[in-house]
Amino acid sequence: MTTLPAVGDTLPDIALTALDGGVIRPADFAGKKLVLFFYPKDDTPGCTTENKDFTALAGDFAAADVALLGISKDSPEKHAKFIAKHDLAVPLASDAAEGGLSDALGIWAEKVNYGRTYMGMVRTTLLVGADGRIARVWSKVKVKGHAEEVLAAARAL
Repeated sequence: MTTLPAVGDTLPDIALTALDGGVIRPADFAGKKLVLFFYPKDDTPGCTTENKDFTALAGDFAAADVALLGISKDSPEKHAKFIAKHDLAVPLASDAAEGGLSDALGIWAEKVNYGRTYMGMVRTTLLVGADGRIARVWSKVKVKGHAEEVLAAARAL
């Protein structure tokens, strides 16, 4: 099992799939602060709230020169429908490939729910400095107030 990333680690430059089917990489944000928030599934209550909360603060993140990117295993097509349905302003990327970024970071992990064991995305947020190093890790995120907490940490970075 891969362990979660630690503060000071360099973010692996593993390709994700953008909405248009193109490639988006962490290196595309070099020289800029970046928030990557990994969430389990589009259009579920907690994930919808989290994406709406980050959308509500997108202007504040931009003003602080911080890029945002939401990531799940959902397809680009599903992301596009999710964005349209909820009028989201945060870019989303798909990490569906085996051995993708969430796998490398240990965020795609074994979970247990009602006695059933399965693989799933552990709701995790990474704040990455302009130098490409991880500055803060939030694991097993509770959605309420999370986007505000991340914004405060990003501003302080």
